[in-house]
Amino acid sequence: MRMLRLGRTNVQVPAISLGTWGHGGPNTADGASVGWSGHDDRLAKAALVEAHRQGITHWDTADAYGRGHAEELIGEAFAEGVPRKEIFVASKFGYRKRDGSHWYEPSYMREQCEASLRNLQTDVIDLYYFHHCDFGPNDEYFDDALLTMRQFRNEGKIRFIGLSDWDGRKIMKFIDRVDPDVVQPYRNVIDDDYESSGLKAFVEAHDLGVAFFSPLKHGLLLGKYDEPQHFPEGDFRGGIPEFRDPEFLVRMRYARDEMTRRFADQREPVIHALTGALLAGNPTATVLLGQRNPKQVDAAAAVGSALGDADAAWVKQVYRGI
Repeated sequence: MRMLRLGRTNVQVPAISLGTWGHGGPNTADGASVGWSGHDDRLAKAALVEAHRQGITHWDTADAYGRGHAEELIGEAFAEGVPRKEIFVASKFGYRKRDGSHWYEPSYMREQCEASLRNLQTDVIDLYYFHHCDFGPNDEYFDDALLTMRQFRNEGKIRFIGLSDWDGRKIMKFIDRVDPDVVQPYRNVIDDDYESSGLKAFVEAHDLGVAFFSPLKHGLLLGKYDEPQHFPEGDFRGGIPEFRDPEFLVRMRYARDEMTRRFADQREPVIHALTGALLAGNPTATVLLGQRNPKQVDAAAAVGSALGDADAAWVKQVYRGI
């Protein structure tokens, strides 16, 4: 696995990192489905062990994934033999709140940080993210949330501060004041505001690390669906309209076939194309791939090279139907 420097953290991480959103299983929050169905604890733990074996040593999780369950599986992997010191662990907080309160309430932030440390069976979280950039209707909760996060770092509970959101413009709104070491934006070859939001330029100017999440658009870009999909309650994908759009699924199958032809020399041509296009021109960036079983780990370990500019542009054009 190709390693890279995660910006000013100066930590070496793999170009493809392990995301554990799916390890939390199906879940709901405030009446919305926020998890993934089809989860198996045994396979997820086997994936963690295999990821370590194959050099995928940056693991990303959150307290919201299964209400801490994904963190617990990582903690169990450490307890059962994966060396903690060889894994760079990132977690997040913000999508859980005390009943009747709001996101980023300081005392609850502290409770959640302590819970994450227990779940992970560790004394320190390497990278701790604000999971989103919603700090109240008038950003009134921002200052206290940032102060609390910095206290965590001063107390040695975390090493580095991260800032995440689905919208790059929201990250940009707070990035100067947060001064994060790493940002985690939503990005794939179809949904991509990384440059237009100004985030790419800021990252380069300030030598930040980057972790792109949902690079496969929740699996849609793999072109593996022959017909519209329906998911049970608790599965986030049930709220994604493209899963029920026959025309979109046809486009994705066409794009899959084009990637397979162009990158026929690669063991995983489609994932190679989709991740390589995101890594192109981004030397401090890693891509988070969900890996829920050893087979998915094996596929992830086969990719991680950045595409050249021409190939990256071609991949985006094909997927966007230009």
